[in-house]
Amino acid sequence: MNILFAWGFPGATEVLIIAGVVLVLFGAKKIPEFMKGLGTGVKEFKKATREVTDEIQKAAEDKPAQPKTNGQPPSQTVSQSNPPKA
Repeated sequence: MNILFAWGFPGATEVLIIAGVVLVLFGAKKIPEFMKGLGTGVKEFKKATREVTDEIQKAAEDKPAQPKTNGQPPSQTVSQSNPPKA
């Protein structure tokens, strides 16, 4: 079971305590650098996701339509211009 649902969501007091601990551990100068790096990472992730989605859509649009076979497998025709020699 997810621990977040077992104890409930953190309230305002818990969020302030966590923010205070982070501030003490990392210092006021490191937090903006950390957040900038986090924002850059999220931006790169979204860009990569968008590129993959665009490639998938492009591949789906470029895929040629297959002819309808009315539920029957396509017949294989064999060229008889050069019959095999026995």
